[in-house]
Amino acid sequence: MLGLMQDQPLLISSLIEFAELHHGDAEIVSRRVEGDIHRSNWKEVAARSRQVANALEAEQLLFSDRIATLAWNGYRHLELYYGVSGSGHVLHTINPRLHPDQIAWIANHAEDQILCFDINFLPLVQAVHARCPTVRKWVALCDADRLPADSGIPNLVSYESWIGAQSTDYAWPTFDENSASSMCYTSGTTGNPKAALYSHRSTLLHAYAAALPDVMCISARDSVLPVVPMFHVNAWGIPYSAALVGAKVVFPGSALDGKSVYDLIESEQVSFAAGVPTVWQMLLGHLQANHLKFSTLKRTVIGGSACPPAMINAFQEQYGVEVLHAWGMTEMSPLGTLCTLKNKHLTLPPEAQTAIRMKQGRAIFGVDMKVVDGDGKRLPWDGKTSGDLLVKGPWVVKEYFKGEGGDPLIADEEGRGWFPTGDVATIDEDGFLQITDRSKDVIKSGGEWISSIDIENIAVAHPAIAMAACIGVAHPKWDERPIVAVVKKPGAEVSRDELLAFYQGKTAKWQIPDDVVFVEAIPLGATGKILKTRLREQLRDYRLPGV
Repeated sequence: MLGLMQDQPLLISSLIEFAELHHGDAEIVSRRVEGDIHRSNWKEVAARSRQVANALEAEQLLFSDRIATLAWNGYRHLELYYGVSGSGHVLHTINPRLHPDQIAWIANHAEDQILCFDINFLPLVQAVHARCPTVRKWVALCDADRLPADSGIPNLVSYESWIGAQSTDYAWPTFDENSASSMCYTSGTTGNPKAALYSHRSTLLHAYAAALPDVMCISARDSVLPVVPMFHVNAWGIPYSAALVGAKVVFPGSALDGKSVYDLIESEQVSFAAGVPTVWQMLLGHLQANHLKFSTLKRTVIGGSACPPAMINAFQEQYGVEVLHAWGMTEMSPLGTLCTLKNKHLTLPPEAQTAIRMKQGRAIFGVDMKVVDGDGKRLPWDGKTSGDLLVKGPWVVKEYFKGEGGDPLIADEEGRGWFPTGDVATIDEDGFLQITDRSKDVIKSGGEWISSIDIENIAVAHPAIAMAACIGVAHPKWDERPIVAVVKKPGAEVSRDELLAFYQGKTAKWQIPDDVVFVEAIPLGATGKILKTRLREQLRDYRLPGV
């Protein structure tokens, strides 16, 4: 017997319809690449999204054709989020920090039909447009008077000209909720990038989950600042969750330096922000250098890479901002876990609560996870036994676009498919996940494992260190030994011996790095993650002292 409920598909267009009807006057504030502040609201975004849909219909595209973006966080990008997916096409957000060769490869692999870009990416588009034969139209996200007279790009139009003549009347189509809605290429794979292809169903389920109290806890009372880029796994789903609850949204554009982010937080009374550690590091540096405080910011989600404990402590102890440590992947839409305390933890001493907050958190409903040994056997949740982390759920990929890389899933004894994350982790009795390393970065010394993340966290806790990366180097007796590459804060001084002495009492003696390498910069990927492969190449001639 089936339930007698209405059959209504979960579609992205329903989010923008809801936001327009119930929260139409909630503000959408954007710092544009032109430098000014633009003010809109959910009602206007909805109307202009329908203009986008009409403009796409005029292009006579096929259902599920890909529409690409090279754009920062802003109101026009938000309109594309809804206008493209809502009309039955696939929004393909491309990371503009990638090399032009990678961007051209990705656009061709996705078979993008239209590419919309912020005008400050014009040089990048000029470098790749001739190598993207499937792209039939190039759209600059600007007013008509900002369009260059001679760009050298055929069929280039301004966004405002492209949608401006279109009607705001448009009936969002109804189709299968499992239809593709958006796609994002992951930079975490070897070889060419692979695309995660999200569905309308997976996106809406993820949006519901992300807004839950034990997750991001976003509501209509919030002023939300997604510093995480909209080209980085759909800004962690915030553009969808914000519409679902009717929150005010503040977009930072391309100005991600500490001063610009702080000024926007204060001027727009931001209560919730989300971003990667590298951006928050710049923000904290600006606050500390100028003796500033937050007047409205209450919560921040930090993810994308492991958040150093020193950063969590600084936000919470110095500025009264609750840090929600998160973990996820492009292949997971991206949220997998988020760290909030349980009721039984509220009476614990502050030190014990902090120890819990340092972990990546508990699984969100919809995500199953387990750690396994080398034979695929499930390991206990004791907070000590580490193994390979596997996940599954309705917003976790089952395969990559065009079948790249074959079947990525691992079948368990019951034939169910689990996605291997590539992370090494422990899970404690309360279900709190702690990532101890990437499987490719863990250091094996004398038959024992050393977590590179632990080594890095201790280094950045030193007041003179801005950034740290730990790698293993060959050793004739121990196979591998850890060294730590560090970047000093401007004007700060610390010697090798002083930093190594800082490790005393904070980790086992055999886990203390054998050496410190001072570098001008640590290589970062397009999403702000440390590129240890490049660091190893940079230090390929390094030899341990006395070896």
